[in-house]
Amino acid sequence: MLHLRLITPSDRTDQVVRLIEKTVGTTHLVVLPGTARDPAGDVVMCDVAREAGDELLAGLRELGIDTTGSIAVESIDLSLSERADKAEADAPGEGADAVLWEHLSDATHEESTLSVTYLAFLMLATMIAACGVVLDNAILIVGAMAVGPEFGPLAGICTAIVQRGPRLALRSLIALLVGFAAAMAITVVFSLFMDAVGLFTEAQLEADRPNTGFIYAPDWFSFVVAVLAGIAGTLSLTSAKSGALVGVAISVTTVPAAANAAVALSYGDMSQTWGSTQQLLLNLLGIIVAGTATLLAQKWLWTRQRRRV
Repeated sequence: MLHLRLITPSDRTDQVVRLIEKTVGTTHLVVLPGTARDPAGDVVMCDVAREAGDELLAGLRELGIDTTGSIAVESIDLSLSERADKAEADAPGEGADAVLWEHLSDATHEESTLSVTYLAFLMLATMIAACGVVLDNAILIVGAMAVGPEFGPLAGICTAIVQRGPRLALRSLIALLVGFAAAMAITVVFSLFMDAVGLFTEAQLEADRPNTGFIYAPDWFSFVVAVLAGIAGTLSLTSAKSGALVGVAISVTTVPAAANAAVALSYGDMSQTWGSTQQLLLNLLGIIVAGTATLLAQKWLWTRQRRRV
C-alpha cells in the first residue's frame, strides 16, 4: 500500500475527492479543510494499493495538484486494516508487477545527477578496483563493483528512452560520461603514485591474472551477463526491491574494466587499455538495451492487463 498526502486548493478539493473515490483500490480517505498554510488549501490523505497508484497519480497531475498544491507519496510497511486488504484485492493486477512511473522518474532523476558524492563513490570504486587488478584479487574487484554508483545513470537513460524524457537522458548521459572520465583520470594518477612508491609494478599488470584477466578480454558472455544484470536491476527498481541492486552491481565489470583501462594506460599498455574499454562499453550497452526492453515490456504488459479489467 501507498499513503498519499495532498495539499489541494480549496476550489479543487471536491474534484480530488471524487477522483480518489472512483479509483479502485483506494481507502482511508481523510479531508482536512483549510488546514494547509504553505501553500494554502485543504489537506487530503488516503491509502491506495500500489497497483492503482500510477493511475491515481496521473489523474492528480492532470488536475494540476503537483503545480498548485503538493503530492507526497510514501510506502506503508504495515497496515492492519480490513479495508486496506479489500482495496488491494479490488485493485487490478498485482502490486509487485506495478510500475510507478512517477516514482521511477523521480528516483532515477536523483540517482543520475552528477554530484560530488556520485563522483566520489565512482572514483573510490575505480581506485579500489585498480588495486584488485594489480593484485589479481577477486575480493577487491567484487568490493569495487558493490561501491560503484553507475547503475543510477544507466537506469535514468532507460527510463528516459521509455518515457521520452530528453532532459533525464541528457542528465544521465553526462553523469555517466563525466563520471567515468573523471574516475579513470584520477585512477591514472593514483596508479602513477602507487608505482612511484613501489606498490604497483608493470610486471604485476602484465603477469598472468587468472582471477581478473577476463576484465580486458570481452566476449559474448560479457554481453549476456550485462543483459541479465540489466533486466534484474530494472526489475529491482520497479518492484521496490532495492536489495537486489547489490547483486546487479557485482554482476557486471563496468568499474573494474574502467580501472584496468586506467592502470594499463598509466603503463602505456594500449592493448589492455583498448580491451578494457571494449569490456566497459559492451557492459554499458548490454545494461541499457536490457533495461529499456524490460521497461517497455512492463509497460505493455501492465497496459494490457488493465484493459482486461
